[in-house]
Amino acid sequence: MGIRMFNLPDPGEGLTEAEIVSWKVKPGDVVKVNDVVVEIETSKSLVELPIPWEGTVGELLASEGDEVLVGAPIVTIEVAGAGDPVPAADTPTTAAPAVPPSAPAGAVADVKPAREPNLVGYGAISGATTRRARKTAPAPSAPAPAPAAATSLPAVAPDPAARPLAKPPVRKYAKDRGVDLAAVSATGCEGTVTRDDIDGYLDDSAMGAAPAADPRAAVAGARAATPAGQRPGERETRIPIKGVRKMTAQAMVGSAFTAPHVTEFVTIDVSATMDLVERLKGDREFRDVKVTPLLVVAKALLLACRRNRGVNATWDQGAQEIVQKNYVNLGIAAATPRGLVVPNVKDADAMTMRELADAIAALVATARAGRTQPADMSGGSITITNVGVFGVDTGTPIINSGESAILAFGAIRRMPWVVTDAAGSESIVPRWVTTLGLSFDHRLVDGDLGSRFLADVAAILSDPTRGLVWG
Repeated sequence: MGIRMFNLPDPGEGLTEAEIVSWKVKPGDVVKVNDVVVEIETSKSLVELPIPWEGTVGELLASEGDEVLVGAPIVTIEVAGAGDPVPAADTPTTAAPAVPPSAPAGAVADVKPAREPNLVGYGAISGATTRRARKTAPAPSAPAPAPAAATSLPAVAPDPAARPLAKPPVRKYAKDRGVDLAAVSATGCEGTVTRDDIDGYLDDSAMGAAPAADPRAAVAGARAATPAGQRPGERETRIPIKGVRKMTAQAMVGSAFTAPHVTEFVTIDVSATMDLVERLKGDREFRDVKVTPLLVVAKALLLACRRNRGVNATWDQGAQEIVQKNYVNLGIAAATPRGLVVPNVKDADAMTMRELADAIAALVATARAGRTQPADMSGGSITITNVGVFGVDTGTPIINSGESAILAFGAIRRMPWVVTDAAGSESIVPRWVTTLGLSFDHRLVDGDLGSRFLADVAAILSDPTRGLVWG
């Protein structure tokens, strides 16, 4: 029986860290190959990680809520026939590996970890690396004093110069905040510094208070029944920026300061679209899917992309080229408990109305459950953000990085509208009205193209039968 260290694998898209959301196992549980042991959150989605071995869960090396770097150990598994136990991170070994008699004094034996079969999505298999023997200074020739009896040894205070015990994500957490771990009172198991210890240290420093005599009690009391990031008596709450929020913030800043944004608006009568939605709801082909005005807007946008292909493009900075796409990966912005995500429907332009309805429904449901995979949020070409579900009329949306345009679909309201009949007579009648806002990258889309594209979308929504002609 030996111990295998399970390191956090690369979940894809070149991500460097992830947050432990929930453990699906506890120490002592028996697991089989491909059993899910932990759920993590990357900057793009929730991912369940299976274990590549069969055995018994040993120690959980990261707590729920910890941010862990890719490659850092997160759990140990006792595996039959796995050889000698592998020490956990920051845990001293109890016995040194064997050193050949011919090796120089102070040499450390080479360690060659066995190659393990990889599961799909776990990245490349690590090659066996050989570490050269390390030499230390020869021991002094003076004879060593005889050791005293164990019972006569006095208690020894911890060496203040020793490296504080902390898990890799906690070290990163401290480094990002400029905190010296040696100055933090540790309350974790076996003197390990935790994230709460760092937060408590920062709180004490901010208030100019001396550390509490009982750090464990102070940390527990200050945080009992208190929301994350909030302390008793505080007038502000701090929320760490991580996961989806962090990715979204970085992408939006990059887009806003890279692509020159232009936004245009149009207010239209969509009564014919609302009539179409009601007819589709009663249609046998659509009875098993949720039909909303967003579906018609999506179809209208896809038809307008076909007539105005320059809108469906991206800017290649390195090659200084405009890459026009002959397909549409349609992004749909979805509000989730973990923030706004924008997965996209691949090749949406090739779908029928029913296929598009199914794809949008599945995409939104997966996003709200936090299960969207990184591949589903990459490669988008144009996006719709439905701000109308919040009762908002319109806005100036920021273009997703790598895309050329984004359409804001506002609330549909009953409003007075001037209607002209066949004889040219005008009258004011209540109609269903909405406002569309189109932001586009002026490097790729000039005012003429952007205006024609928005006008085409508006024309189809005003009279969906135009889609029969243009489609």
